[in-house]
Amino acid sequence: MEASTRIREALAQVSELRGMALHNPALSSAVSEVKAIQARRFADTYQDMLASPVYSGCATFFLEELYSERDYSRRDAQFAKVAAAIQHTFPAQVVEIAVTLAELHHVTEALDLEMAQSWIDLDHLPTPAARYQACWRRVGQQPKRQWQLNTVLGIGSELSVLTRKVGLRWLLKMMRKPAELAGLGNLQSFLETGFDHFGSLAKDPDAVKTFLVAIQKRESEWINGLFEDRGDI
Repeated sequence: MEASTRIREALAQVSELRGMALHNPALSSAVSEVKAIQARRFADTYQDMLASPVYSGCATFFLEELYSERDYSRRDAQFAKVAAAIQHTFPAQVVEIAVTLAELHHVTEALDLEMAQSWIDLDHLPTPAARYQACWRRVGQQPKRQWQLNTVLGIGSELSVLTRKVGLRWLLKMMRKPAELAGLGNLQSFLETGFDHFGSLAKDPDAVKTFLVAIQKRESEWINGLFEDRGDI
């Protein structure tokens, strides 16, 4: 299947999932609550990196682009609109990142919707933490959770390699004005921000490794802890 088709299909499924919540106020509210908890958890888990002059850029990028409660519908629409252009303009490695991002987005939205559906059913639990853990364990999907983590790590690793290619950054810069004129500013900003933050970090290979190892370790502990019968999550 062509990359552009995979991107459009993944984002069409994201749009369908969003539509399910949009027409159900209780479900829409639950999705927002679940995403808000996840964003706060990420901010708490990575306080040190968010405050670090070395890692703050990449940590903030992860928080805002992968763990945020923000509405990404406009960016997704732009992304789907230029799927074919991405496939024919960028090198294969960049195209694969674009495909992976779209598919990661779909899996994340599907899991968040399942969490939200359980969230509504478990409103009798005493604290948001207890309710969230109960939702997590009811939804299950441990292989998908691990796939999410592995995929995020893979994107970070690939970005750190690609940002060392001077030609790619130049190409992004040249696309800035045409992207703005075409109404694709959100997508352009996302691409440039990711390249800039990981490009800065990639100047020190040890910094990239430290960042990704920290993500792997902390997220694995979080995932495994939520699947275990623990009261400290």
